[in-house]
Amino acid sequence: MTGTHVQFYCILVRVSQSADSGQAHTGQIRLTDYRAALTAPGARWPVLASLLGRLPIAMIAISAMLYTQREMGSFALAGVVSASILIGVAIASVAQGRIVDKLGPTRPLLVLASVFLVASTALILAIDGHAAEWLLVILAFLVGASEPMVASPSRALWMRLVPAGSVRAAAYAYEAISMEVFFILGPGIAGLLIGLPWPGLGLAIGAGCMAAGAVAFALSPAARAWRGEPDAPAKSLLGALASTGMRTLTIAAFGFGVVIGFVEVAVPASATNAGVPTVGGLLLGLWSLSSVVCGVLYGLRPWPRPMHLRLPVLLGGFGILVTTLAIPDSLWALAGFMLLAGVLITPQATAHSATVELVAPRGTMTEAFGWVITAVTLGLAAGQSVSGTLVEHAGPWLSFLAAGLSGLLLAGVVWSFRRTVAKPKVAGSVLAPVG
Repeated sequence: MTGTHVQFYCILVRVSQSADSGQAHTGQIRLTDYRAALTAPGARWPVLASLLGRLPIAMIAISAMLYTQREMGSFALAGVVSASILIGVAIASVAQGRIVDKLGPTRPLLVLASVFLVASTALILAIDGHAAEWLLVILAFLVGASEPMVASPSRALWMRLVPAGSVRAAAYAYEAISMEVFFILGPGIAGLLIGLPWPGLGLAIGAGCMAAGAVAFALSPAARAWRGEPDAPAKSLLGALASTGMRTLTIAAFGFGVVIGFVEVAVPASATNAGVPTVGGLLLGLWSLSSVVCGVLYGLRPWPRPMHLRLPVLLGGFGILVTTLAIPDSLWALAGFMLLAGVLITPQATAHSATVELVAPRGTMTEAFGWVITAVTLGLAAGQSVSGTLVEHAGPWLSFLAAGLSGLLLAGVVWSFRRTVAKPKVAGSVLAPVG
């Protein structure tokens, strides 16, 4: 996911609902709540390990895309390779979530980290050797499918480390906002490394960091003590998606990913057309920079206050801001508009995490976070694959326009189902106050 963590301060997150009355309320997170969460007994090791494991989360697909484009000379193929990685992530993340909910994270993450390293090495060798396009697509899919999803168990682990209330809300805010730090670092690092003599270095470093972080997280005492949910009620085949609110949330997350996916191809294409391809990754990091800063300010007084209104309004506003990226006629102007377009990224990521707490059925928290990742990743894949074609045939401006219109359309769909988030229908949903 730019498709899309560390260190933040005062965010007001409205993430609670009474299990008895269903009445939502808000609470302000204090700096001491962040300190209490990050220094909770057993938290330090998994926090540091998850930082390493999630650092490349915005780097793997982008590095593969830039690497493929550099070696094969086609943005269309590069977009398909990147999309294949994201589709693999999307398909596997829910399955990983279900397995972790049952077994805990240790064994699944150790196995996946090993498979992921093998698949990443194979993809690097295939790109380097200019292998057939079909082979690149298959290997890219395997890389995505085997990515060890540290983000979902990392979020779910907070329910075991800290009590419900403002401290847990601070932990979730930390997860969402610090993810944006990686969206700043990931594309920027990928853009810089692609300019080195061997353009595959970014993909190699990203894969190594992700595997090492997953292994370290899996071996942490808190992760090894996680025994799953033996007392959870029987689930339907839909799992977390049995909740109508979860289905609405996945539409919002999908729209979020679609918009970002379009932009993640169109921006590097704009830089390449301007003759400075290494600037593309830096421009992508730029909009995440404004996202983090404005996310902190937005958290002090979030609007709209009700979460069921916040999801469609933030997505629609994001679509409008991204549409303006079609206006600039220079990279300097594009940089300014990227700063503007990024202001609603972190508020959406925080809202997604908070909504999971409201609507996920009991015993499905890791899977529920997996569905959010899946939805965002499928959106990224859809946006990137279509964006590559639009860039090849019409130019980046049409991709930016399509991104904004897609966001507005899906925001309208979320708006039509907004009441399912206000009043979750599934018995046993996780409704304990967290903020």
